[in-house]
Amino acid sequence: MSFMMIAIDGPAGAGKGTLARHLAHIYHLNHLDTGLLYRAVALKMVEGSEDFADKEAAIRAASSIRAVDLKSSSLRDEAIGNLASEIAPFPEVRALLLNFQRDFAKHTSSRKQGVILDGRDIGVVVLPEAPCKIYVTASSEVRAKRRLKELHQKGIDSIYEATLADIKARDARDRRRKVSPLRPAKDALILDTSELGIDDVIEKACHFVDSKYPEARKGALHSSE
Repeated sequence: MSFMMIAIDGPAGAGKGTLARHLAHIYHLNHLDTGLLYRAVALKMVEGSEDFADKEAAIRAASSIRAVDLKSSSLRDEAIGNLASEIAPFPEVRALLLNFQRDFAKHTSSRKQGVILDGRDIGVVVLPEAPCKIYVTASSEVRAKRRLKELHQKGIDSIYEATLADIKARDARDRRRKVSPLRPAKDALILDTSELGIDDVIEKACHFVDSKYPEARKGALHSSE
């Protein structure tokens, strides 16, 4: 079977990360949440008390990113996520992190069948050659409700209106940036999760993946034995 390469894109809160993790397990793939790269840059800048309007500071932080930087629990903080979207439009930062992502996609262990990357520009910019592309989306209202639930589960006090405003602001930054704006690849499966449970989302995604890699699940079973 050929080396598997899956690209998953979509706006914040649509469920692309959850789907990517499930697919990585089902098909025995190395997984990279590329959003963590931008969060790692933001975290380095926070720790260094850098000005987020300072492009050179963002470039320095991006150039120093290593795999170990993606393991910090602080990367999941809401504030870090918001700051990450502020430095994401810098072309030089994106170029540095693009190299990291492509290097990751080229290498996988002999025990894996391939790679799966999720983010904002995987199918269009990072891995346009990927045979399997999925664009996960949902209404901003649904995504805000999901995010609000996550925040409350973490003990973070927030209200729906503020969460919705944050989601819409992040969407606007992602879609309007000049470099690599958020958009689906022309050959991507558009998967709207607004009215779907996770099991339905996984089923639809697996059906699409299987159409691209017919022997994939059989190979995953054998490689995990």
